[in-house]
Amino acid sequence: MVTIEFRSAIGRVYFDGGMSEEGKLIRKSKSYRYLAENVSADNLYAALSQLASLSALPFIGAEKVETSDVIN
Repeated sequence: MVTIEFRSAIGRVYFDGGMSEEGKLIRKSKSYRYLAENVSADNLYAALSQLASLSALPFIGAEKVETSDVIN
């Protein structure tokens, strides 16, 4: 039987870094490691948006990136 086993999760916060000379959005990010496997979406968003509020750049979004192993 094949299973998927959680390895790690990272929270990534995105900021508006301004506009490039070509008129494209410059997106900057900051990553926070060691997220719990079972963190709720509401709690994760609340924590990441609070961390983002410490930055001088405007907050534009966040994501959770999970890494898992497929084990046979």
